[in-house]
Amino acid sequence: MIRKVLVANRGEIAIRVLKACRELGIETATIFSEADRDSLHLRYADEAHEVGPPPPVESYLAIEKIIEIAKRSGSDAIHPGYGFLAENPDFARACEEARIIYIGPSSEALTLVGDKIAARETVRAAGVPIIPGTPGIREVEELIPAARRIGFPILLKAALGGGGKGMRVISREEELKSAFEASQREAGSAFGDDTVYIEKYLEYPRHIEFQILADHHGNIIHLNERECSIQRRHQKIVEESPSVALDHALRGRMGEAAKKVIKASGYTNAGTVEFMLDRDKNFYFLEVNARIQVEHPVTELVTGVDLVKQQIMIASGEVLSLKQEDIGSRGHAIECRIYAEDPTRNFLPSPGKILFLREPSAPGLRVDSGIYTGFEVSPYYDPILSKLIAWGQNREEARVRALEGLKEYTILGISTIVPFLINILEDDDFIRGNLHTRFVDEKITELNRTEPADLALIGYALVKSQRKREVVVESKREFDPWLDLGSWELGSRGD
Repeated sequence: MIRKVLVANRGEIAIRVLKACRELGIETATIFSEADRDSLHLRYADEAHEVGPPPPVESYLAIEKIIEIAKRSGSDAIHPGYGFLAENPDFARACEEARIIYIGPSSEALTLVGDKIAARETVRAAGVPIIPGTPGIREVEELIPAARRIGFPILLKAALGGGGKGMRVISREEELKSAFEASQREAGSAFGDDTVYIEKYLEYPRHIEFQILADHHGNIIHLNERECSIQRRHQKIVEESPSVALDHALRGRMGEAAKKVIKASGYTNAGTVEFMLDRDKNFYFLEVNARIQVEHPVTELVTGVDLVKQQIMIASGEVLSLKQEDIGSRGHAIECRIYAEDPTRNFLPSPGKILFLREPSAPGLRVDSGIYTGFEVSPYYDPILSKLIAWGQNREEARVRALEGLKEYTILGISTIVPFLINILEDDDFIRGNLHTRFVDEKITELNRTEPADLALIGYALVKSQRKREVVVESKREFDPWLDLGSWELGSRGD
């Protein structure tokens, strides 16, 4: 078993990994930037090491610094979490060269699945359906005949992309040149490579992903699917398992296709194989996400499998203890991502100090969080704050529990997407399971509605908070949010 893990990340995912290590009896270390000296994840690690200034390129993306900290701390393994270096083959290669266990796939597998064009060809050769598309394109002259051949609408994507960066939907030929140039600029800035390619744009598809585990002994299983169709800017915000769109037979076919993808790419550890599902229930390979996913808790709640512990045990060289027939599915789970963003201002990030925090607690609710009252939300990093995950005997029970949890979730001082999420879960189409990847785009106006009474209440609380802070300075005593807010029962719809 691995003796000591350096968690090379921050926020709620760093805490999640540190907790798993603690349960396995493994020592831990973590890193933090100058901006994160007061971050919650430091309190969960046995030791913490400052890695550099706030900008990610000088801290959480600084490969040489992180490797040096791992050596200095005596860590024999590194867990990258998600984001930052989690899918970077250079980081995995640096770990391999330093004889440090990388808790994830090999650098070779990361290189293959990270190149979307190469991955498409590997998957096609394995007999898995792919969306019609092209090889890499660098010149707009190549784009026009390819787009005409495939037919509009089309989707421009970065060859080495992820998270929706460099992605553009194009409906008409006149849009091609400007969209191509914008996509190239964004891809080059985000990934250091401006190669893009075309896929046929599927209208109103569902985004379905399959969680997989693969050990170093040739054993591969899937842990069923997650539906990730509720997105904005190609970034998921609500996920659930199981999907109401899949029956037993389709789930079986897609699960076996996911395992074929993993086998063909030589992939090990945890990951997800992403598919698009059209209206006629045809599915097409999209990509492999080569890391633990933000939405992994929904799978944990319905299968009972701790995915982070499985990652660590696989990286330790253990044989996968689970077989495909061991994987069941109990009930339904829904996850809502809590971002520090203002939906009414085009999801503009909302950094600042959290003046008051009350997280919900109830049967069937799980909150993975990296924040607290007084926490300073940094402008340097991804604005995700926490995740609320609800489990129920069926989808409706899970939905109601998630909805009630969101209504109790109170965060003052910054804007969050909590009210937006509440409106999604109350939407009639969401309740009926009529989901697709354009759900948010088409309903953006009605999903952005807020109740004036709630906003007035929050405004009153914030005014009182400021007055109390002034009194605190004079009396030199600590600010007590409960005293400050008095007997008011705060809603979360206006944050």
